[in-house]
Amino acid sequence: MRQSKQWAGWGAAGQQAQQHYLVEPRHLAGGGDLRHVTEYLRASGWKDRSKSGGPVVFDSPDKSVRIGYDPFTQPGGWTISGKKTAHQDAWHATFGRHTPVEIVAGLTDTLLTPRTAHAPNVWEPLLQQGWETERGQHFTARSPDGDAFVRFHQSDPGQTHWWVGARNEHGRVWEATFTPTTPMHLVQAFSTALADPEPVLRPLGHIPPSQRIRTTSVSVLPSQLGAWQQARITAARAATWTRNSFATQRSRTPPGTRPYAGQSGRVR
Repeated sequence: MRQSKQWAGWGAAGQQAQQHYLVEPRHLAGGGDLRHVTEYLRASGWKDRSKSGGPVVFDSPDKSVRIGYDPFTQPGGWTISGKKTAHQDAWHATFGRHTPVEIVAGLTDTLLTPRTAHAPNVWEPLLQQGWETERGQHFTARSPDGDAFVRFHQSDPGQTHWWVGARNEHGRVWEATFTPTTPMHLVQAFSTALADPEPVLRPLGHIPPSQRIRTTSVSVLPSQLGAWQQARITAARAATWTRNSFATQRSRTPPGTRPYAGQSGRVR
């Protein structure tokens, strides 16, 4: 464990600092605070369908995607499901309960932003962070510490399976799966968040019992935590405003003047 230090930031004088830890690698940091995901969805206009004492459930404004978190069943965890639309088959993704919320948010945040015309590449963010690839029965990328992996397998044409997971010295920590129809830009968003080398913040008492993690003790003021959370909510609202403004502007564009996006997603 590294030496404790005062976290540099803003906050009112006289507040009682609380002990937190910066944990790395993030894939072994534990689940974290669900509000990192849910408050972003709420600020983006998603409908909270959760019932008191029950699983967490959020529906997208157009009701095409549902995000849920269920800690009461086995194995439990996150489920994200997209309905079939005119341009997309139904799809489904699952993440174990101990999948860090910062990695889950990599995908869920991306649901709230317009899809770019660039072809997605799941492997690129992993390779940029030094993950090693191996080709066998499956195509696999492994983290530099060897404790996380992303695996791709194609059994038949159109039947591509993605399987992601992490383990420590005690065994499997979490797993994630994506159905073959999951949009690739969402899988790439997940792999980008997974490979991010930045540590994540966890409060005292929420550090996984593992020798595979590195921690830095920091003193955090309640006002600092509130400001960081508010910054994320503000970003969600700004993204929603931009998206809605773009949709309004596009609806006002006369027919025949809009660029055509083919199946590849590239504007022609």
